Amino acid sequence: MDFATFFANYGLIILLVVLLVFMFWSSRRRMQKQKAEQEAKARQTVPGAEVLLQGGLYGTIVAYDADNLDQPAVVEIAPGVEIKVHSQAILRVVDPGAGAVTEDEFIEAEASEAEYVAGVANGAISSISDDQAAAEKKSAVDPGVDDTDTKPKA
Repeated sequence: MDFATFFANYGLIILLVVLLVFMFWSSRRRMQKQKAEQEAKARQTVPGAEVLLQGGLYGTIVAYDADNLDQPAVVEIAPGVEIKVHSQAILRVVDPGAGAVTEDEFIEAEASEAEYVAGVANGAISSISDDQAAAEKKSAVDPGVDDTDTKPKA
């Protein structure tokens, strides 16, 4: 029996088995990844953590039982306003430091803004169109050099 005859007889079965194994492997990998994400969320979900709920509400967890997910979580959405939500309604834990600017970054931004304002005031800095005109003027003086390309013009 040669290869062509073998493939004609059993090729489709082999292909189906390979696809079935791939589907099981892919499904198992995806489930393991989701389980790891849920465990990470459960570790971060502690009383006092700020969370985003499925409905788009932000709040602070007052009571949460990670072992019993059927028990509702108590979330404070405003001072003195506590609501009970299903534990799976907690979409994610909000990182309070995300997007916050440190004091050093703020001081650096103020300094660079002050330099920019001073440069505009004394005429050293103009608009973007003036910068483009200056670049075109420079390339007109030295036609062998193009600012947009590193190769000399032919």
